[in-house]
Amino acid sequence: MSQNLVIVESPAKAKTIEKFLGKDYTVMSSFGHIRDLDDTGKNRLGIDFNNNYAPEYAVPDDKKKVVAELKKAAKGVDMVWLASDEDREGEAISWHLAEVLGLPAEKRKRIVFHEITKNAILHAIENPRDIDLNLVDAQQARRVLDRIVGFELSPVLWKKVKPSLSAGRVQSVAVRLIVEREREINKFVAEAAYRVVATFLVTDKNGKPVEMKAELQNRLKTKEEALLFLEKCKNASFEIESLVTKPAKKSPAAPFTTSTLQQEAARKLGYSVSQTMRLAQTLYEAGKITYMRTDSVNLSGLAINTAQAEIICMAGEKYSKVRQFQTKSKGAQEAHEAIRPTYMNEHEVSGSAQEKRLYELIWKRTIASQMADAELEKTTATINISTSDLKFVATGEVLTFDGFLRVYLESTDDENGEAENQNMLPPLKVKEILNLKDIAAQERFTQKPARYTEASLVRKLEELGIGRPSTYAPTISTIQNRGYVEKGDREGELRSYNLLSLKNNIIKDEIKQENTGVEKSKLFPMDIGLVVTDFLSESFPEIMDYNFTAKVEKEFDDIAEGKEQWTKAIDDFYKDFHPMVENASSAKTEFKTGSKVLGTDPTTGKQVIVRIGKYGPMAQIGNSEEEEKPAFAPLRKTQSIETITLEEALDLFKLPRSLGEFEGKEMTVAVGRFGPYIKHNSKFISLPKTDDPMTVTKERAEEIILNKRKADAEKIIATFAEDADLQVLNGRFGPYISYQKENYKIPKTQDPKELSFADCMALIEKEKASDKPKRKGGFAKKKK
Repeated sequence: MSQNLVIVESPAKAKTIEKFLGKDYTVMSSFGHIRDLDDTGKNRLGIDFNNNYAPEYAVPDDKKKVVAELKKAAKGVDMVWLASDEDREGEAISWHLAEVLGLPAEKRKRIVFHEITKNAILHAIENPRDIDLNLVDAQQARRVLDRIVGFELSPVLWKKVKPSLSAGRVQSVAVRLIVEREREINKFVAEAAYRVVATFLVTDKNGKPVEMKAELQNRLKTKEEALLFLEKCKNASFEIESLVTKPAKKSPAAPFTTSTLQQEAARKLGYSVSQTMRLAQTLYEAGKITYMRTDSVNLSGLAINTAQAEIICMAGEKYSKVRQFQTKSKGAQEAHEAIRPTYMNEHEVSGSAQEKRLYELIWKRTIASQMADAELEKTTATINISTSDLKFVATGEVLTFDGFLRVYLESTDDENGEAENQNMLPPLKVKEILNLKDIAAQERFTQKPARYTEASLVRKLEELGIGRPSTYAPTISTIQNRGYVEKGDREGELRSYNLLSLKNNIIKDEIKQENTGVEKSKLFPMDIGLVVTDFLSESFPEIMDYNFTAKVEKEFDDIAEGKEQWTKAIDDFYKDFHPMVENASSAKTEFKTGSKVLGTDPTTGKQVIVRIGKYGPMAQIGNSEEEEKPAFAPLRKTQSIETITLEEALDLFKLPRSLGEFEGKEMTVAVGRFGPYIKHNSKFISLPKTDDPMTVTKERAEEIILNKRKADAEKIIATFAEDADLQVLNGRFGPYISYQKENYKIPKTQDPKELSFADCMALIEKEKASDKPKRKGGFAKKKK
């Protein structure tokens, strides 16, 4: 029997560690936390306010079996090694294990490591420590404070805004950031100016004619100015006034922290924050990368040395440059390393395609951080215009030594910047007269502030000191899951712009169109998010204050370092917070929070109100105090309480709209919980996004109904009298068998139309026997 029991959080981590330890060690998993604040008793909060905020913990039902197994295993060994992660959450897991399993100090040892390698595990066992109660207290403080905020604020929201809402200390501030950005965008008024670019014909070093573009130093504010400038250029000469060539350098970015990994994986790979963390967790538990929750950019001496050896072997000594980066993020904590590969000589790893891509990103970033600067030569040519005081400027850039760029270049979130001309300029001389091909003066518009992506929101939260590496992903998932924020795309809209051009001394004036405002994977506040943010900002300004939230994080840091008692920090907070809750709950308002009076209905003379209803944003004519019941209409998905006009609200009451008869049955168009639809013969058919319920015609509605019938008919390939639950269907990825809410693949060698009942059952049994993974409501997963 083993003499030692090692307990980690996850089964995958346990499996990896087990490979490094001998037969004297048994490795088991706690599957995360084994207990939490008890929300099942009379208190519901799991906090004893009369006993200095003492937490009341309970083992949830789904963890009782795990706890029983761990207790049994712990009784039969000499030593229990608590090996959860080295952060506050991990320290708390170890403490809870020690408490629940009844482990005295002499029978437990706490070990920590930043990478799951044999050397790291053995080194940890040789250097154990006891549980750090300061870290445990910091985690308890966060858990208790967040429970208090959530449990006391949520009932106020139920009463004042809408039932079943919830609030949280960090999530509410994150929503506020998104709401404020949306309002900046709504208030933004674009200003136009003319960007003037000249194209000159010059000869390259081989004597061949090439084009060289140069931009006017200043943008011209009006069309009149632009036309006047082009008039002046009609008979002008263009001469090179000066040529300036300067050396420049680019340095590599620091190795990844949790925040920068989430941002770069979003930009380069298109991963969501939660997806990145899930993949990084898998890589860490498999021993491929170091711990993935860190705000440190530090690399160990071993990592730097092995990276240096790898670079020299790969590219040569001139590409190597040892660097040690300093952590600058606000409120940085935890003495971890940056996220890096555990073995620098492993350029790629086994696993899913997504895991491989994320590992490659981490490997490249780490290696690049220890490589030499890239060296460039930047040339700027200033061009005189004989008839004007304005000047054209042409810039060029040539890479003289690629350095770290041989491996990696960091991406940016900048969507609005004009792309720089980084081409090498042709040979030029001072006083050289240039041959003008044409000049284009294009009307350009100032760009509205960019909406947040998940990655840029993480960067903003980190910049403000709100949250910590372990909180970014769950915070962003929570605000989306609760309907405060939606991640989505928006199609752009056509915008006209003016293009003036000068060619062969003739000025052309054209109106052209461009698509603008396309949004991809951006965070949009929903109406409920706007209303809740306004209510919380008005009633609980301190909770919603960015500096206050960052100050709380600093207090958690002080508790972790033993500088402050966690119960005192909670007490100081609660004494101010609880009276605010009572005041907000008892305050009386004329209308329910979030309601907005748009004006008067000209037909009935009643007030038109928009507000949050049971099923979301809605418009209302009249109120419940009047004899006649109010009329209600849901807002469309593209509409918002914040921006809807009286006219747009009144249009909603024109629905449902009759479109006439089809096949002897009436057709109506209306808007429901899930968007616009056509109702015909007791069936509901969703209206395509390209159709407007206010303008869709009878003929178009008939076409939509027939298209839906056709699609439904084509979906079913075969049904069987022997069992109505068995069907052969057409899906997005081809034909498949559906049976008892499970889906099964059809081999490419078999014609789906020719399958008999017996053939289908044989294929189902064969796939079950092979134990291939399936998913409900979709298609059998392909094995990679």
